[in-house]
Amino acid sequence: MRLLLVCAPLALAACGEAPEPEPAPTATPTVAAPRTLVAADFDPATLGAKIVGPQGPEPEAAIMADGREIARIKSFVACPEGVTECVPADMPEGTVYTYVHEVTLADDLEPQVIETPEASGAVMEVPASLFRMTQAAQGFNRSVGYSRAQAETALGAGDAIQVSSDSGEIIWRVTAGSGWKPGMPVTFWWQSTIPPKGPADAYSLEVNGVTASAKGPFPPAAE
Repeated sequence: MRLLLVCAPLALAACGEAPEPEPAPTATPTVAAPRTLVAADFDPATLGAKIVGPQGPEPEAAIMADGREIARIKSFVACPEGVTECVPADMPEGTVYTYVHEVTLADDLEPQVIETPEASGAVMEVPASLFRMTQAAQGFNRSVGYSRAQAETALGAGDAIQVSSDSGEIIWRVTAGSGWKPGMPVTFWWQSTIPPKGPADAYSLEVNGVTASAKGPFPPAAE
C-alpha cells in the first residue's frame, strides 16, 4: 500500500513553502478633538495685585467689525492672593498669573431673541456667541472659568457658557440662556505660569454672526 502525502494549508511551512509575511501596519494620523474644560466661577477675592503696564493696570480696547464698535474689552493680569505689588521680574519662577477679560456688548447692538417651543411652537437658529483665543495658551495650568453672576444677568443663565480647548486655544461658548444682551458685560478668566509680554491680537469675539479680533494681554510664545 502506498501512502500519499498531501500538504494541508496549515502545513505549508513543513512542505517547504514559507508563509507570506504580514503587511506592515500603516500609521494613521490622530486628529486632536476639542476637549471640554471644567469652568470655575470668577472670584476677585482670590487675586493679588495687578500688573501695571504701559497702558495702566486695566487696558481697555474697542472690538470693531464692519467699521463699527460691537463691544469693548477690559483686561488685567493679577498675581496670586497676598501679593501687594505684581512685578513679574521680581516674582519666583512658576508663579501663577490670572488673566481676566471683561467683554461688554455695545448698547446699540441688535439683541438676540431666542424662540422656544413653549413660546411659539418653533425653534429658531441663533448665531453662535463666543469669546476665544486665536493662539495657543502658553503656560496654561488648566484653571479657567467665567463670572456666573454676570452670565445670569447677561445671558439668562449662570451655566450658559461651556469652556473647551482646541489645539491649545481656549474657547468660551454660549450654549444656553436667552441670548447675550446688549450693554451687558461677561468676565472670562484663565491662568498661566507665564506673565504677559503685552497686549496682543490673540482673542476673538463672535456675536450675531459677526467675528471680530480683540486685543488683550497674552503670554509670549516659547522661543
